[in-house]
Order: sequence, then C-alpha cells, then structure tokens
Amino acid sequence: MSLIPEGASSAPLHRAARIEDAIHNVLERRLRRRGWTVAVTAYTGYGASATPDKPGWVRVLGRVLLARVDPKPGKRLKKLRGWRSFATVSVKDALVQIEAGGSTTEVMCDRGGFIDTVIEADLAPGWTTVTLRSGDSAPVEAPVRIVDPAATFGIISDIDDTVMVTALPRPLLAAWNTFVLDEHARASVPGMAVLYERLVNANPGAPVFYLSTGAWNVAATLTRFLGRHLYPAGPLLLTDWGPQPDRFFRSGQAHKRASLDRLAEEFPNIRWLLVGDDGQHDPEIYAEFVAEHPDSVAAVAIRHLSPTQAVLAGAFPSPADSSKRVPSDAQRWLRAPDGAGLWRLLRDTEIL
Repeated sequence: MSLIPEGASSAPLHRAARIEDAIHNVLERRLRRRGWTVAVTAYTGYGASATPDKPGWVRVLGRVLLARVDPKPGKRLKKLRGWRSFATVSVKDALVQIEAGGSTTEVMCDRGGFIDTVIEADLAPGWTTVTLRSGDSAPVEAPVRIVDPAATFGIISDIDDTVMVTALPRPLLAAWNTFVLDEHARASVPGMAVLYERLVNANPGAPVFYLSTGAWNVAATLTRFLGRHLYPAGPLLLTDWGPQPDRFFRSGQAHKRASLDRLAEEFPNIRWLLVGDDGQHDPEIYAEFVAEHPDSVAAVAIRHLSPTQAVLAGAFPSPADSSKRVPSDAQRWLRAPDGAGLWRLLRDTEIL
C-alpha cells in the first residue's frame, strides 16, 4: 500500500517555496557528494483502537533528512543551542516504509521531507511504537499514543508561555530564545506540570496534546523540556518552518484552528480541557472552538499574564470580557497566573 502526503496539491507553488526548493536541491546534491546519508526523524504520533463500527488507525509523524556520519558517535555537545535544530536539510518526495500492527505501508514525504499520514492499524490502547525507514536508512521507532475509545476527557495545551516561558512573539527576544539560548536554561511555568499530573491521575487514560505554533525543528528540544520538567508525555502538534506551498510563511493561528477541529473530529467522545495563555491569541481561538464545538469542551483554562509578562510576550493583557462569546451556562472559563491558581479553580469541578 502506498500513500501520498496528506494535503498534497498540484497547484503551482508560491515563489518563496520554489526558491527554497531550489536552495535545498543544491545543498542536498553537495551534501550527498560529501557522504551524507538519508535518516528518518520520528515524532510522537497518536491514534485510536478499533471499535465495532470503525477500524483502528494511527497518525504517523516524522521527517526525512540528510545526516552526516558522526566520526565520534559517543561525543555529546556540552551546550544545546536552538540554532542547531534549524541547521537541517530535508529530502523531498522520499519513500518511507511504516511498520505498524504487523503490516507495512509505504508513503511519500512532502517537499519539506515531512511525513504526516493516517494508516489503519490494530493497536491496543496506551503507548506503543511504529517503525519508520527510508531506503537504506536505519529503522527508527516512533512513539504512538493510542487513545482508548472509552476515554471521555483529554487535555490540549499550548506551550509558549503556558508551560514554558518563552516571551513570544517579541522578535528579538523570540529569536534569542529559539536560536541562541541553551535549552537547559528554559524555564517552566510554575505549577503547570503538577496541574497536568493531577488532572491525568484523576482521569486515567486521558490523552494530552501539546499544540504550538513552533516549528517541527524544535520537536526534540520541546520533548526533552517536557520530560525534564515532568509534564505528562503526549504528541506535539507543531508547524512547518518557512515558506508554504501557498504563502510566504505559515499561519500559526490557522494551524491551531485546524488542529483543534481535527482532534474534535477524530475523537468525538472526548471533552477537552483547553489550556493556554492570554499573551497571544489563545482566548480568541478557544472561544471560536467552543462556539463551533460546544460538546467537545469541558473547560477553558487561561494562564493570565501580568502586565509585564504580557508586554514581554509582545501583547497587552487580554480584556476581561473576552469569554463573553461563550454562554455562561455552557462552558467554564477559568483564569489564574499559574498552575496552582488554575488547580484551585479546577479541583471542585466535575473534571476531577
């Protein structure tokens, strides 16, 4: 079985995308002549177990890149700077074999080397892995969270300034945090990891998704950050960095809206706790989602930034009535400056 990337289109590429492709083609030829080889980077995927009326499925995420053969594989960098995540060269239109549930499916990555496809697979609820390889590359295992069909509660969390202090989108500070800052120097928002742990413990089997406008290039960095600060493991839903087929640059807001709609469609029986902050557009995006999918939302928890934090994040404090678009008797909108404050508001609700 062979699949093409989801969303593939025959429409002409944007000029910026064509320029990017031309540069990548030159770099790829030169690096291959220097001995660089194809390697697959696996991202955390997710799926659902089979039900009497629907087969099991899994969304597989990854990327095909060129990698240099490391002459000193045991050597580790003392400092892990963000810019290293962006110093990559992708391989477009490469065939990738996915082994899941005892069967193999062949897919083709897109122009950015990305793999984002849904395949049928009969996998048990919980954490498991699928295997990816491309050509002669070494096989890699991709973690996959299979959601139990009986699950009725889950968490969708923003990352920037919700679980990790990043001060986005102020341009200079954002560039410093993304490209220069040592990843071990990144700070966790107080109390948020404890909040998520308590919510997951109170709702066994509840999936946790981390939704961000950040680039897939920093997926490994974010995964290490979440694990280091004891956040529950869960798939990351990030974006492609750089020119898009139909525009100069990707739309972070469109990415978040599309991801929320997709999760509501994929898991219609789950009511989500939407967690974000008021430094960017989370209240607006969540309000739209609540209005369109009222039965899919258990509550909205917004980390309220102080005036100083809001200015550092490139915004101003959100208006107090930003939740008026949602009927007061339909959903709860909770606001607090940190995880401890949100916990105090959530602990007496039906969520627990």
